[in-house]
Amino acid sequence: MAVEIESKKVDAKIIDPKPVDPKAAPKKKKSAAAQLKSVWPMIGELVRPRRGLLALSFLLLLIGRLCGLVLPAAPKYLLDDVIGKHRADFLLPLVLAVLGATLIQGLTSFALTQLLSKEGQRLISELRKRVQMHVGRLSLNYYDANKTGALVSRIMSDVEGIRNLIGTGLVEFCGGILTAVLSLGFLLKYNAQMTGIALGFLVVLMVALSRAFKTIRPIFRERAKINAEVTGRLTESLGGVRVVKGYHAEERESNVFSRGVQRLLDNVLKSLTATSLMGLTSTVVLGVVSAIIMFIGARQILAGHMTSGQLFSYTMFMGFLIAPVAQMASIGTQITEALAGLDRTREVLAESREDQDADRSIVLGHINGAITFENVDFSYEPGKPVLDDVSFDAQPGTVTALVGSSGSGKSTIIGLAAAFYKPTSGRVTVDGQDLSRVRLDSYRSALGVVLQDSFLFDGSIKENIAFSRPSATEEEILAACRIAHVDEFTERFADKYDTIIGERGVKLSGGQRQRVSIARAVLADPRILILDEATSSLDSESEAYIQQGLKYLMQGRTTFVIAHRLSTIRQADQILVVESGKILERGKHAELLALQGRYHDLYTRQHGLEENLFLAPGEGDKVEDKNGGPRGGGGGVPDPVSLIRGQGF
Repeated sequence: MAVEIESKKVDAKIIDPKPVDPKAAPKKKKSAAAQLKSVWPMIGELVRPRRGLLALSFLLLLIGRLCGLVLPAAPKYLLDDVIGKHRADFLLPLVLAVLGATLIQGLTSFALTQLLSKEGQRLISELRKRVQMHVGRLSLNYYDANKTGALVSRIMSDVEGIRNLIGTGLVEFCGGILTAVLSLGFLLKYNAQMTGIALGFLVVLMVALSRAFKTIRPIFRERAKINAEVTGRLTESLGGVRVVKGYHAEERESNVFSRGVQRLLDNVLKSLTATSLMGLTSTVVLGVVSAIIMFIGARQILAGHMTSGQLFSYTMFMGFLIAPVAQMASIGTQITEALAGLDRTREVLAESREDQDADRSIVLGHINGAITFENVDFSYEPGKPVLDDVSFDAQPGTVTALVGSSGSGKSTIIGLAAAFYKPTSGRVTVDGQDLSRVRLDSYRSALGVVLQDSFLFDGSIKENIAFSRPSATEEEILAACRIAHVDEFTERFADKYDTIIGERGVKLSGGQRQRVSIARAVLADPRILILDEATSSLDSESEAYIQQGLKYLMQGRTTFVIAHRLSTIRQADQILVVESGKILERGKHAELLALQGRYHDLYTRQHGLEENLFLAPGEGDKVEDKNGGPRGGGGGVPDPVSLIRGQGF
């Protein structure tokens, strides 16, 4: 599809953006349980193909954790048997057992990292591709309602945390729990009294941490929102650097960015304060537990109920029990952040794609391009009509021009013709088929749109032209370049068609960018063509070249033209004058002038304004002479060159 869609900022030029209700109620923040419940089906979907890998990982985890318990168990035998009972024959087997268990634990840890860490990164890549593919197929309404930076954050950042759910984070969490359970068994065997007291303090700590997570979870969700807003503003500022510099607004933009970064910093500091308090609580509680164990353990040894080796091993096992609880602050924070990111990813994937509309079941074959509007009404919001009873026919091989003041509904008509929206009532048909029931891929493959400000990618001239049809041959690309007169300037470049044009084609002039855009549309060979004032920003020489290219491009195609310079549509087969969502007048140029109506008023007013060299065509009101009468409305239009030389007044 040869559609020149720059971004949501450019889309707003083609499609009137739907206003956001400032009184809309904010979304309620989800609890941890609700958040987990909402993402659980998605987690299951991600885990299901990796069940074998996870099963192997948990087997390795079990082996590694069991081997890890050899070390805390060894001091009992070292102190009580080897040293206490002078059993030197036990020393070598004990040391070998510790070394062997440590080696096995290291190998299982290495294998887990290789398996799960790499699989986590593959999963991140897979999710990014999936989210990008889904976002690319959402309707323009979604793009109008979301900033570019927020969408980039959804695709690139929100999926990062998944590695903590299916990856090393999950291993650390499950491994810690397994180690704690096994350690608890040894602790109860050695001394149930001390273990019960320690568990009481640990339960208090876990309750405190649970409450802390309820506080910290909204902070992480808010951080992602702030980060998306700051990224979006930065993207806009960098993309519009020429406007920023043109108005000497560097400092102002820097201040805006600084305020956003400060909001982000405040959020981070708030979360760091919360996590620090969690760490402080953990340290204090664990210190109290250690002191109690030291006191009770010493008394047990003095009373002969416990050996020094048992106390030493007991203390080490207690560390293995406490460690997972102490890590909950960091691991829990990571998992909380991962759940928040996965929840936002789920929200994006839950958005309905354009091509998943159950009503769109008709597949078009060859498209002739007969477009008909039948009593079409349209509104973005209930009770606020944008179009009212619009009806017209656009036959193949004809040019339909839309003129009217800003906000009259021209762009909405084009949006309906491009199947960006469905009518509120009435219908739009293509070759007799209701467009609201036609599969978009079968229709838009025959649709081409060329905007006034064409979007070009940071690549070569050839790559940008071939974007509309990647399978095109070299000869077809060069033929499109000749038709659009791209060769007129490309041949002067050292790398010719392989010249890199920079982001948004910044290394080309406006006329050159537009010619590349026309060549792209020529190569796509669309049956239905939409031109949004494709020559308004060009100099006279470039306009002459482009007009020749457009003349070829429009042959045999259904063409819609949004015109601001009325002199460019005098040869249109029909001109529709749109005002307040209605077609006020229709006909050819000469017929509409003869009506002495709205079109005549627009046309003569524009010529009058063109006498004032400080106003662009189509801007402002009538230019009045010293006596208050209109100028330029009755006589011929003076030659611009004569005006510059001071003649023609």
